[in-house]
Parts: sequence; C-alpha cells; structure tokens
Amino acid sequence: MSALALAQPDQPVEAWTGKTILLIAAHPDDDSQSHGTLAMLKKNGNEVFILTMTTGNVGTKDPKLSRNDLAKIRRQEQLNAMKEIGLSEEHYINLGYDDGRLEFADREEVVGKLVYYIRKLKPDVLLAFDPGYNYQVWQKSDHRAAAYLAADAVRAAEWPLLYEGQIIQDKLEAYAVPEFLFYGGNISDKNTIVDISDFVELRVEAGTKYVSQWSSGWYDYKGSDLKAYPEGEEEKVYEKIRNRIRVIDGKSVERFRYHKGAPDTMGHAPRD
Repeated sequence: MSALALAQPDQPVEAWTGKTILLIAAHPDDDSQSHGTLAMLKKNGNEVFILTMTTGNVGTKDPKLSRNDLAKIRRQEQLNAMKEIGLSEEHYINLGYDDGRLEFADREEVVGKLVYYIRKLKPDVLLAFDPGYNYQVWQKSDHRAAAYLAADAVRAAEWPLLYEGQIIQDKLEAYAVPEFLFYGGNISDKNTIVDISDFVELRVEAGTKYVSQWSSGWYDYKGSDLKAYPEGEEEKVYEKIRNRIRVIDGKSVERFRYHKGAPDTMGHAPRD
C-alpha cells in the first residue's frame, strides 16, 4: 500500500500551533530540508528544537582546515541558519559525535542521550530521517545511523524500565512521542505536503549560511561571508538553494512521510 493512502495529520501541518517540535539530525545542515516548515511552525506559535548528533567536523575538501576548526565553523553556520528561521541557540542541542563515525559510536550511549532529550522535551512531533517504509532506505552512513538511532530512542523512551536512571535520578518520565514527520526517504512514501510559499525567502537565507558546504568553501574556505568568494559565487549559491525547493501546483512545498501511533509500526503497513 502506498504511504499516500495512509493517515494524514488531524490538522494540516500549516495549522499546527502550541506544539513542541523536535528535529533529530546527523549533521549541521540536515535541518535545511525542513527549514521552510520549521520557520512556519515557529511563526505559528510552536516551540522548535534542533538536535544534531555530530559536529560535522570531517566534511570538507579544504586541506587547511582541522577537525577542530571545522567543528567550530559548522556549529556557527547552523546557529546562523537557525537564527534566520527564528530559532535561538537555547533551542539547539549537539551531541558532539564525530562526523562520518556515527554508526561506530556506542549505540547504547547514543540512544540513551536521545531518550534523555525526548523525555525532557516531550515533543508532540518528532522529525527525523526516514528509516524506510516496508523496506530499509539506503542512505549515507551517518544519515542511515541517525534514522535508526532516532527510531530506537523513540521506542525506548516510552518504557520506564529502560534508562531508568533518568527517571530515578533526573526526575524525568517515560514518554511516548505521538506524531512523526520523516524526511529524506523515498519520494513515493511521502504522504504529507507542507506549503512553505510564505517562507521560501527564510529557507533560502538560512541555506546560504552553510558556506563551508554549499559553496567553493568546500574546497577553499575563505570565511562565512559569501562576498569574500570569487565573483558570481554568491548568486550561484542562492540559485542552488532556490532550485532545491520543490514546486507543486504553483506552491513551494516540503514533503514528508507522516506517521501517528506506536513507533513499532513506523516502518511498515498495518498487518492484516
């Protein structure tokens, strides 16, 4: 059965208000796939948090940059992007794992950290990489790991005898996430389209903050100001970001797979 035939949100995402939203990502810039939706949710009175698992400290072709340098650059880029869509540093969490090595991190430790923030923030909606619908989605290693780590954490968070130290010592409570928006999966599995027409410019401006990744700064980093790069580069970066936005029936949109209910069923259709 196509995901398009499955349950939709009771209210369109554009009508959500008063919710707590948690986006879990692997890298600084993964949230860019949802910048329009996040900007809209923030403007509509929802509280939005972004949790990034790695520091992004490996993804460059510039031999002059060290891991430490790159981690600092990527952190500031993400904070600058968040500022464009109305989010402050207080709504940013980074677990500090090395870029490209997430699948080799201690799985129990990572899941425990994710469970902690799920229980602490109690999100009404969790955004994460799509682990796959009816079959595993192949994604590059950190994205693949992030998809399954987030799914496992959601399932663990609702059981009070898992990571019980958080409940006994930190005074947290077991918590079941009720709704999900998955990004980055198969196009055919998308069942929810969010109209971001009024937030296109915010999405574009936020995207331009990732200079070390989406410009020639990938090869030769010259700082955060696009004007410091070769002539015409700033225009090319803006054009690249605009071209990534999908337009359907004349509306600029972001697409997700929506799921409601137990995390055990997030990856397959209901059984007969």
